[in-house]
Amino acid sequence: MSDQNPDDLKIKGQQKAAWDDSAEGWKRWWPVFERSAQVVNDRLVQLAALRAGHRVLDIATGSGEPALTAARAVGQSGRVVAVDMSPAMLAIARERIDAAALTNVELVESDAESLRLDPHSFDAALCRWGLMFMPDLDGVIRAMHHALKPGGHLAAAVWSVADKVPMCGLARDAIRRITGIVPPPNALDPTRLADTAILERSLTTAGFHDVTIERLTVTFEFPSPDAFADFRGQIGGTRAMLSKMPSDVARQVREAVVASAREFANDAGIVRLINETICFCARA
Repeated sequence: MSDQNPDDLKIKGQQKAAWDDSAEGWKRWWPVFERSAQVVNDRLVQLAALRAGHRVLDIATGSGEPALTAARAVGQSGRVVAVDMSPAMLAIARERIDAAALTNVELVESDAESLRLDPHSFDAALCRWGLMFMPDLDGVIRAMHHALKPGGHLAAAVWSVADKVPMCGLARDAIRRITGIVPPPNALDPTRLADTAILERSLTTAGFHDVTIERLTVTFEFPSPDAFADFRGQIGGTRAMLSKMPSDVARQVREAVVASAREFANDAGIVRLINETICFCARA
């Protein structure tokens, strides 16, 4: 892939720092998160038509998914190369891989835009909730196409519009209400690819064909509104923003997140957040 421009490099540096900083939060919360997200991992593996012996690329694997699910699908005769820019997140992935006694997963520390991949060397490529954060989306998609064997599958999941993703939207809306901060139109936020035409165009331009798009419901559960606020405050962009706020403002934001989460709580106090994710599949 061609050299990245300085603005993109700056963004990637900020993203890496944010992911490293929130890795402890992800380590704490991944059992809760992945219990609900497994339906997406399973669907991506199905869409990619994985089978024993396949070689699979997982971009932005984070704490190890869908790499672990793919590793089980391809078996010992297959191989999964799982890539992420954050060494702290990859350390969590390594712990999970070792705990699962999987020996067919290779972890690579790199941002997606900097990858150098052998041409036509993978049977499938996966990416769960990562493409939204790529400054050079078209470049990443071209690189994935380049790495796939002819006829190989790409399967990816992105988030829908914010109103249909309370998992992300509740904290975003609370920050807006309390601080007045509104992300710029071109911000690399979780719902950036909710307009399916953006990614579909990138896929077809890169040479992919047989593009399919489907919507999938993902329901996350938290034991209480406070637990949800803890989760949001310990991970990703929300954690990064809260860390820069005066303590009284950060406290107000947290209280607003708790109040919003209460609207999704049942009589037992359990918060159930029903979210829409969009799954793409295409062939090289």
